[in-house]
Amino acid sequence: MSSNAKNPSKDQLNKLALGAIGVVFGDIGTSPLYALKEIFLTGLSIDNPHVLGALSLIFWTITLVVTIKYAIFIMRADNKGEGGIMALIALAIQGSKDNPSQMRFIVTTGLIGAVLFYGDSIITPAISVLSAVEGLETIAPSLNRYVLPITIAVLGGLFMIQAKGSGKMGKLFAPIMCIWFVLLAALGIVNILKEPNVLLAINPYYGAQLLAETGLHGFLIMGAVVLTITGAEALYADMGHFGLKPIRYAWFGLVFPALLLNYFGQGALLISNPEAIQNPFYLLAPTWALYPLLILSTLATVIASQAVISGAFSMTRQAIQLGYCPRMTVLHTSGEEIGQVYVPAINWLLMVAVFILVVSFGSSTALASAYGLAVTITMISTTLLAFIVIQESWKWNTYKSVTFLSVFLTIDATFMFANSFKIHKGGWLPLLIGIVLFLILTTWIKGRSLLSDYMNERRMLFEEFEEQQKDKLVKVPGTAIYLTRSLHGVPQVMMQNLSHNHVIHERIIVLSIMTTNEPFVEEEKRLKIRVFGENNGFYRVKLYYGFKESADVRRAIELCIQEGLNIDTKDTSFFIGSEKISFRNKSPLPKWRRPLFRYLFHNSSSAIEFFKIPVDQIMELGIRIEL
Repeated sequence: MSSNAKNPSKDQLNKLALGAIGVVFGDIGTSPLYALKEIFLTGLSIDNPHVLGALSLIFWTITLVVTIKYAIFIMRADNKGEGGIMALIALAIQGSKDNPSQMRFIVTTGLIGAVLFYGDSIITPAISVLSAVEGLETIAPSLNRYVLPITIAVLGGLFMIQAKGSGKMGKLFAPIMCIWFVLLAALGIVNILKEPNVLLAINPYYGAQLLAETGLHGFLIMGAVVLTITGAEALYADMGHFGLKPIRYAWFGLVFPALLLNYFGQGALLISNPEAIQNPFYLLAPTWALYPLLILSTLATVIASQAVISGAFSMTRQAIQLGYCPRMTVLHTSGEEIGQVYVPAINWLLMVAVFILVVSFGSSTALASAYGLAVTITMISTTLLAFIVIQESWKWNTYKSVTFLSVFLTIDATFMFANSFKIHKGGWLPLLIGIVLFLILTTWIKGRSLLSDYMNERRMLFEEFEEQQKDKLVKVPGTAIYLTRSLHGVPQVMMQNLSHNHVIHERIIVLSIMTTNEPFVEEEKRLKIRVFGENNGFYRVKLYYGFKESADVRRAIELCIQEGLNIDTKDTSFFIGSEKISFRNKSPLPKWRRPLFRYLFHNSSSAIEFFKIPVDQIMELGIRIEL
């Protein structure tokens, strides 16, 4: 993150806050389209006490979870300015390196939160765009049959243009979303003025009274209330793009009050006209404004969907860099913004899944049953990881840290339990997606760990290798660069090459690419070179990248030359091992995981493209590995 984002001037603060409004708050900003309606569709009667109770629950949920938990506490846990669950995993690990069991807990908890984010990435575009287009039913009921085709067309267009990047679209996001939030506030104020008593809902008594009165049914209500805070994770996840101050500035200065005013305006409308429950958001507006409102709502939901899709791309790249996910093709869509990436495989999988959701569920009300559970479990993961950071890195005393954990874990667990009532109605969907992805990622991590152990067991020290091969190999001019995962000794691909070809280059560079637990690595700390051998013929080079950066081997060669290595790029060959995996009968990897890991390993994208290796200077050598 730039220093401008960390310590912005007043003018920079305004620009960054404007950008944050366009990107960060799309998901939570479009919740008024359906959230209050879903609360009353749980079977709650529409009268003054129940409307005040529902609004009280909304007010305190947004205040406690989004404002206090995220905007005030969680966003302080930045990893060199970066936020999000992957950054939080890395930050928590930094303070727990001497505790293996805690590190396993951190990675497992973080992965659970991450995989459920993908479930959210599928449901958010579907429910957001569908809820906006459903405004047609309010404007002209005869147009009902066009809702699904229009929704599919809008979403299809959104996914089709992802390859072009969000940069150009992003320039339109901020002004559109600013208009959106101002309109939310204006529509709310107009209706609040007609029923000013609705503001009494700020008193938590009304919310507590509603829950006490409804008993077990109150959990169904809370399961719908959580729809008002979907997108809260975006405040933290997008912190690296805009900075802490601009996001807080945008939240407290516009988004928070606009959301509250709109929800209270909808409540005021329901008090005076209970029939408006069919679509209280659209019925806030006068008849002449319905079509413009429909267009603006659709644009706002497209923007909300774009933010979630971009977040899925970004998280995938971070997971690949940290070794939690197989390599995939990652395309950079901007030469200026490092965070703008496009992952084709994720894009098309998301598109197909979203289409299936829209067609299968058919309405935003049906989709609301599937929404919420994934979000609340991700929030629990964030709370647990933040607690570890608070204890290990911030050094809070036990009383303060346990208080933080108790308060917010209770809130998160309450929402999770409330949403568990919706599992049979669609809540199973994000859980199923999460379980499948969790099994895939943990299989990949376990398999990679076994592969690393295999390599380390068969490693040979440079000194030992040099002694064995002295006078046995023919030395040829030029430089050979061997890419290897192993951090010690002679890599398998090098021994394989020498045993078959019996020649050795005058310069041997063993290159290992390392991903750190920090988002970015300073250029002066990127390279470490160690010299081996009597004739200074062997070099161990470690290239360090942050989890938000992309490795570039060509840049590594430039840095080696700057450090004094005599490398002629025209006379350099790259050697890469093409491993073929098989398994022993007594392999530590469970039998059901073996075909999955073999498939993931053999279908991960090529290291040549991923690490930007000059394609005309590569030799791939087959290596058989039995785990």
